[in-house]
Amino acid sequence: MSTSHPSRWTELFLLPLPIAFVALGLTLINLTLPGRVQQSHLLAAALALLLLLVSHLVLLWRHPRADQLLLPLVAMLSSMGLVMVSRLAPELALRQAIWLTVGMLLMLAIIIFLPRVAILQNYKYTSAALGFALVAATFLFGDDPNGSGARLWLTVGGRYFQPSEILKLLLVVFLAGYLEDKRELLSWSSSRLGGLKLPPLPYLGPLAVMWGVSMMMLVAQRDLGATLLLFGIFLAMLYMASGRFIYAWGGLAAFFAGTSLCYLLFAHFRNRVVVWMDPWSRASNEGYQVVQALVALASGGVLGAGLGNGYPGYIPAIQTDFIIAAIGEEMGLAGSLAVVALFMVLVYRGFRIALDAEDGFSSLLAAGLTTILGLQAVVILAGTLKLIPITGITLPFISYGGSSIITNFIILGLLLRISAQRGGTRAPQH
Repeated sequence: MSTSHPSRWTELFLLPLPIAFVALGLTLINLTLPGRVQQSHLLAAALALLLLLVSHLVLLWRHPRADQLLLPLVAMLSSMGLVMVSRLAPELALRQAIWLTVGMLLMLAIIIFLPRVAILQNYKYTSAALGFALVAATFLFGDDPNGSGARLWLTVGGRYFQPSEILKLLLVVFLAGYLEDKRELLSWSSSRLGGLKLPPLPYLGPLAVMWGVSMMMLVAQRDLGATLLLFGIFLAMLYMASGRFIYAWGGLAAFFAGTSLCYLLFAHFRNRVVVWMDPWSRASNEGYQVVQALVALASGGVLGAGLGNGYPGYIPAIQTDFIIAAIGEEMGLAGSLAVVALFMVLVYRGFRIALDAEDGFSSLLAAGLTTILGLQAVVILAGTLKLIPITGITLPFISYGGSSIITNFIILGLLLRISAQRGGTRAPQH
């Protein structure tokens, strides 16, 4: 363990901000909506916040050179999520705090017990096999607890979890290992098509497999969000490993060809596109969720109505798919832009960690993990703003959901561990 930078003052200086936000937010909710915040919620929130300080001490002990902005950024996003879930669905607030606690414990386990991230490269094909097993299990045994028509959940011990959350993590581990092994081959052109240089075709098998898996998930499971996210992660990592735009453009062309075919052949997919293009004509049924979200964002103005003073309850699934609409209504444009800014800085730090990583696998892994968080945030924010069709995925660290929170904290633990392996990325000087 390096001792040239033994202190983590930037991190320690920033961590009180999310703690204060939770205290202030829950106080305001209790004042505007008496009885909404229970004592059990406060105790669980206090435990989760205490773990933030424990995480700081563990990093100071084990990896003092790890990135100092990641933990405060994620803590602020998670604090916003805890406050908003307490506001929108108080019966789920205790669970949200418990999931945050479990997620941070897993993050700490990675920080303490994972000797080197490069070890994961030895398990790339194991990760791929587990990923395909999850896809197959979802096809065969998937549940639909929400009655949406999409069997996207598996049940273990009476608890539901969403396999796509774990699948994206397994996919990144596999791709980082595979692309690092084949980096030189993928960057080499073995043939031409007219004036276009083509890569070695045998090594493009993963591209075809990922396209096929994505289309199967889109058709059989009606999971547009997971399809878009998984294929987007794959294309981004393929480009980062090879540096060749042909992979990105070829993959996008294949994806749009597949989705166009789905639009022509499958009514449920066509209906989602039609609702996206004109939700107002269907505001009383299929377009109700989108219209209410747009109205909520518009009514919030610059500073919002204030916590507890809006009407976000009119939006279905507000605590998961559309939580940014509630933030926009009650915290205004200022609150919404604050969320966007937090994600922008988080993504920037993640890619800085990728650039500073000590080996190719760690670099690709950090870039892929960062892409998960950034792309997922962009997709759900764009869906809420009606820039793309609704995808049904969560906003990382903010939306309610145990599978999502646990996966995202595992991502955070891996990014912190990677940043510690080569001195981390330096925090801005004050």
